Amino acid sequence: MFTVGEFSKIAQVSKRFLRYYDQIGLFTPAHTDPTNGRRYYRADQLPTLNQILALKDLGFSLEQIHDVARNHLSLSDMQAMLARKKAEIVLAEGEAA
Repeated sequence: MFTVGEFSKIAQVSKRFLRYYDQIGLFTPAHTDPTNGRRYYRADQLPTLNQILALKDLGFSLEQIHDVARNHLSLSDMQAMLARKKAEIVLAEGEAA
């Protein structure tokens, strides 16, 4: 298990970022010590965090990302969601031109 500070360095995100995502229920630690509130993360949580970061970089809202995480979308559902996002981007670029 990694402390929030250790995990933030491994994941290359800020501790504040991890705390905020925990607060909104998007990415929760594997364990929170009930006596002092310290958060602990496992290495196997990195792929989930990386998926969240990738979707955020692609322009998805935190609400949309939360829906993806909550619903554990299948690969085909994820591909359809990404195709819709791509279409939105292409349409927006076309309107800007």
